[in-house]
Amino acid sequence: MSAEDSNVKRQDAMWPEFEKAEKLARGAALKWASGIFYHPDQLERLGQYRKRETQRTSSVQSRLKSAVQSYLEGVGTGLGQLRASLDDVRNVRHTLVDVCEDWQSKVNGFEGLGQLSSLVSDHVQLANAVHNLQQVFSVPEVVTETRQLIEDRKLLEAHSKLMAMESWRDDILCQLYRAGRQDTEGEQIVLSYFSAVRQLNEDLAKELWDVVSCGLTLVKQDPSLFVAAIRIIEREEKIDQVALDGQNHHMFFPPGRPKNLRQMFFKVIEQSTATQFRARQTDTKGPGLANHLAALQNNILNDLKVVKHLMVQCCPPHYNILQTYILLHHSYLSGHLQDIISWDLEKSEIYTVLNWIRQIYHSPEMVDHPDLSPDVDITSPGPLISQGALEQLEDKYVNAIRLAVSDWMQKALEAEVNDWYREEEPESDHEGYCHSSLPVIVTQMLEENVQVAMVISDSLRDKMVAMALQELESFLYRFRKAVISYGKERQKESQPKYYLLYLLAAVNNCIAFRRTVQWLQQQCGQGSHGDCCSKLPHSIDTAVDRAMKKGCRLLIDEMFTELQPHFPQLLSGSWLSGSDFIDTICTVTDRYCNYFTRIKEPVFQFMLFEGLRLVIIEYVHTLMLKKIVCKNPADRERLSDRMSHDAERLQELFCNLGLEEPDRLTNVISSVSELIKLRDTSLLSLEVSGLVTNYPDISDEHVSVLLDIRGDVSKDVRGTVLEMLEQNTQPPPEDYQPIFSDILVPAPTLPFCLPAVKCG
Repeated sequence: MSAEDSNVKRQDAMWPEFEKAEKLARGAALKWASGIFYHPDQLERLGQYRKRETQRTSSVQSRLKSAVQSYLEGVGTGLGQLRASLDDVRNVRHTLVDVCEDWQSKVNGFEGLGQLSSLVSDHVQLANAVHNLQQVFSVPEVVTETRQLIEDRKLLEAHSKLMAMESWRDDILCQLYRAGRQDTEGEQIVLSYFSAVRQLNEDLAKELWDVVSCGLTLVKQDPSLFVAAIRIIEREEKIDQVALDGQNHHMFFPPGRPKNLRQMFFKVIEQSTATQFRARQTDTKGPGLANHLAALQNNILNDLKVVKHLMVQCCPPHYNILQTYILLHHSYLSGHLQDIISWDLEKSEIYTVLNWIRQIYHSPEMVDHPDLSPDVDITSPGPLISQGALEQLEDKYVNAIRLAVSDWMQKALEAEVNDWYREEEPESDHEGYCHSSLPVIVTQMLEENVQVAMVISDSLRDKMVAMALQELESFLYRFRKAVISYGKERQKESQPKYYLLYLLAAVNNCIAFRRTVQWLQQQCGQGSHGDCCSKLPHSIDTAVDRAMKKGCRLLIDEMFTELQPHFPQLLSGSWLSGSDFIDTICTVTDRYCNYFTRIKEPVFQFMLFEGLRLVIIEYVHTLMLKKIVCKNPADRERLSDRMSHDAERLQELFCNLGLEEPDRLTNVISSVSELIKLRDTSLLSLEVSGLVTNYPDISDEHVSVLLDIRGDVSKDVRGTVLEMLEQNTQPPPEDYQPIFSDILVPAPTLPFCLPAVKCG
């Protein structure tokens, strides 16, 4: 085996990765060569491939040589630095050995320095004692001077001397602390000697708090005294901070620290504000509540103006003294208002409190005053009273108004009912419509309460609207009962003189009440509460309709009472021959409809419609009730022509009266007359089908009676018609006005036979 092969094997054993890389390279080269020389025509370019690969191999070898050379140079440099470091370490070790030998030789010399250190410490203490001796001897004199300065309210000078005495005391105590003699008899002697300093501190603090408690007055009269108090507080705060920092580093902590004068300052401010509030809380129940709240508003606003324009300039900015006073006034005012709303207040007093809380307190008349903004944050204190308490107060106010409104409405209704029996006609407006003062009284009362509530808040307005609608609904039910009782009086001998006119006024009053309801609902719709209208009682519309329709019904009944005696003439011989039956009916109807003209629209149209409907129903009912039977076509034609004539007269009358589309009702008579007049009985099914289409509420009993009147309908034809009628039965449209359902069909006469039995 050659030396080169053995070297390669040793390298393979030492570097297994090298062997693996070489195998991969040979495999890749073989794969590349097989791909290149797969086609015979590639052999022509063999020289080019060989030259390119030779150049690539040379380039790779040159880069490898360069990298190995750079690596070897770096290794040589590192070895040189390691040699230099080894020499330095050896030199340091020799030097440390020499120092250790020198220190061992001089240990005995250092033992004598302990006595020298003790002497130095004693000398320092004696020097300090000599230095402080003059100050210590002057303490009683300084105490006397300081006490006199405090009595003369020369607070800054007094505080300076007090600070000097505290400094002397603390220096002596600090020396004892450093000497390790704390909690000894010497410390107690020092504290006893400076005991007057503690009393002076208390006297000075008392004067400070007297000044601070009168701060609102002093800043207007003599702000220098208040400023002196603030400066003293800030001095002490800085000394407190220094002492606390020293304590954190395990240094001497002076006695009596921290004084926390700034914290006490705000506590005194709070106490003085509370005292002012208690002094202003006089007997505020009853009529004096409004004056009391007005005085509170004025006093608080004046105090805040003084703080804003004077006290703020005397205090450091970080005191935020204006916002502090805002919060204090807000807190005590909130408690005071909580006490007030717990009383048994009347509705006027409740309104005063609500108005003050909702409108005045946060308005430009008080905390949002131009002299205070924008330095005052009116939202930070929060509400004066909680939302729950405010809602309870609003409910209490609404209930108080409810009782007053209900009582007032009842009295107004009683007065209205009494007016119905007067010997005078009701009032009329410039258009001739009858009315009374009742709607004006009720509407004005409700509108005033809603408008007053609107000033307070949207929520109170919505509650007031709901209450007004509820009370108006209850009132309308009582009004309807009164109208019913009034209608019963008509049947008595002592009937009201102007019965009809007061009924007309009652109907017009209901129209006015409907406008009141609409106004109230609109007020609720204008608010910011989207669900307000959904909470309103919808039965109020029903109450208005029932009361109004009851009055209309009594008017129609009055007209019917006069018309009813004339209807028996219908189908009589005189009627067939051209009597004045229809003229009488039209005359009576016209007279009553002229009364109806004094009712406002759209009820006037309703009255005309109901009046004509009444005539049509009674007309057809009388026709069916008499059970006349035509004997021949001439009788049927004569009867039909007369009925058509009556229908035309009624249509003409109501057209002149102003009814819109009266033919919708008069066509009932025309349709019945056409059914009677029809000559070909085979077409009866078609005619009845048209009648059912126009009047879905017609029944087979109605049709059967009409067929009986004809007198020529066979049993088969009748069966066919009734069968067709039964098959074509369908529900009426939603807007259909029923006619035949209100026409009673007379019961058929049953045959009566006596049993064939012998007499005893």
